[in-house]
Amino acid sequence: MAPNGETLVGSYSNRDNIVQKPSRLSMEGLQRTISDISFELSKETAATDSSSILPPITEVEDGKCECCGMSEECTSEYIKRVRDKFLGKFVCGLCAEAVQQEMAKNGGKKEDALNEHVSACVQFNKVCRVNPVLYQAEAMREILKKSASINRAKSISPRDRGSASSTQRKGGIARSSSCIPALTREINDQRNG
Repeated sequence: MAPNGETLVGSYSNRDNIVQKPSRLSMEGLQRTISDISFELSKETAATDSSSILPPITEVEDGKCECCGMSEECTSEYIKRVRDKFLGKFVCGLCAEAVQQEMAKNGGKKEDALNEHVSACVQFNKVCRVNPVLYQAEAMREILKKSASINRAKSISPRDRGSASSTQRKGGIARSSSCIPALTREINDQRNG
């Protein structure tokens, strides 16, 4: 709405293709608008000055994680809170989450979980960061160990055949005798003949 009370759209009429110009804003209307805006700004300034005094800026320092060695910028209050929470050690956010997961595994013992994670990080830093190929080979070795122990547990030995039910034997390959002697005979017959 225009300051003098009429709408701007209404001031344009398109009857008989005659276009009327909108009326000029009066100086009184402009003065009133400027006054309203300055009044609102002064209210906001007064409210912010009295109610929201900013706290002093604290110094930021580098905190180095005692598990993985990563550094991050933290306030001294934050470092103190983390040390209080993790038995005097500064732990980064990732390691804190890993310690929480380890606590869930071991029944909630924070000290054991923290020691377990620290030893895992020390091993990781010694092997993986120095020689990542060796670390990958070690991981593959562990995977193969686990899969071999699972396969050994699932295999059916001849001693277990008598006690195993018929449904368990269906999945395995039964070997009645070796085929090597038959192949050897066939090869010898071909040479001689």
